[in-house]
Amino acid sequence: MHIVVRFQYRAAIALAVLLAVEVEVAAQKPSKDFTAARHQMVEEEIVAAGVTNPRVIESMRTTPRHEFVAAPQRANAYFDMALPIGEQQTISPPFVVAYMTEQLDPQREDKVLEIGTGSGYQAAVLSPLVREVYSIEIVKSLGENAARTLKRLKYTNVFTKVGDGYQGWPEHAPFDKIIVTCSPEKVPQALVDQLRDGGRMIVPVGERYQQTLFMFKKEGDKLISEALLPTLFVPMTGKAEAGRAVLPDSANPTIVNGGFEELLENDSDGVGEGSAAQGTPSAWHYQRQLELVEDKRAPEGNHYARFTNTTPGRASRALQGMAIDGRKVSELEISLWVKAHEVQPGRSREELPLLGIVFYDQNRAQAGHTWVGPWRGTFDWRQEFETVKVPVKAREAIVRIGLHGATGEICLDGIECRKK
Repeated sequence: MHIVVRFQYRAAIALAVLLAVEVEVAAQKPSKDFTAARHQMVEEEIVAAGVTNPRVIESMRTTPRHEFVAAPQRANAYFDMALPIGEQQTISPPFVVAYMTEQLDPQREDKVLEIGTGSGYQAAVLSPLVREVYSIEIVKSLGENAARTLKRLKYTNVFTKVGDGYQGWPEHAPFDKIIVTCSPEKVPQALVDQLRDGGRMIVPVGERYQQTLFMFKKEGDKLISEALLPTLFVPMTGKAEAGRAVLPDSANPTIVNGGFEELLENDSDGVGEGSAAQGTPSAWHYQRQLELVEDKRAPEGNHYARFTNTTPGRASRALQGMAIDGRKVSELEISLWVKAHEVQPGRSREELPLLGIVFYDQNRAQAGHTWVGPWRGTFDWRQEFETVKVPVKAREAIVRIGLHGATGEICLDGIECRKK
């Protein structure tokens, strides 16, 4: 009996924490009026996360994100999450859209080039903030659908086309700003050439699952780079993906920087010049209330991650993507060090810290989930081990760590996973 109860309790926690931002929750939004939900999203996920530009905030408050997703996904439109839009692509989470828009520093007379139209949502957010938006999508069906949506919603200063965005749109160059919403390995030279002197460009650069969002400022023939934060974007399809120098090994999934020793640096792989950004662990994206602690007594190395939260339900987390093929990997061995101080459930007993893994299939639809934990109370460093099953349909996964709405403090170090 005790085993059954414990399993049910753990399962409830896993479902609530891992799937609350991943599955449809239509019952929570029975009304077709999404205004209240949109305003709540802006306050809790955008303003609270540090976006301050009033024009950007207002655009996020008024842009109807639910119009840019399929009807079955509309119940999730105002959660801070990526949503599938077809063709193995997703609409970016609202915070990412707001953050990138703010970093672009949009001005009323700007001419902006967007690479990767996707659903059209990012272009719609930019529309009231600038003079013109030119947006390119390589996937024909997505580009055509986005064009229809933008026209129906009367975004008359947004111009779209289907094509290779990495070649830019030379007949309309130069552009004051360029925003890239898919991830190249390096900044395409055509985009550098089409950016005006003094302009800025926002690009997620890096390997398939380890990217950094960079801001580039053009000064003459140079790009000055600034690393903003780790991120995870879907790459462009076709040649851009197949031609990557470093491809993920889905037969041997691993956690990158699980010891939190590697810090985010302004390294644009030879394109641009910059200085180091201190205190941010690389490879982990969507960091909320994470502090990098330097301590020679850390279980591994000299650093560990500490998540602290005093407001029940508030986000305190970090995520990392990885490739994994369930046909080649049936089980994973997970190990980590964990320490807790006065950890209590958040708004419900299901909001507790854990390490969770959500698996996705080839269409980026959810294929299953698993977890290590949860943890509560106060205890010193201890090492935990867990063997977890991998769904056969899995082709990639998102690893989630943090408090997940709980209060208190949880510390993590030495996170590893390997094929069993």
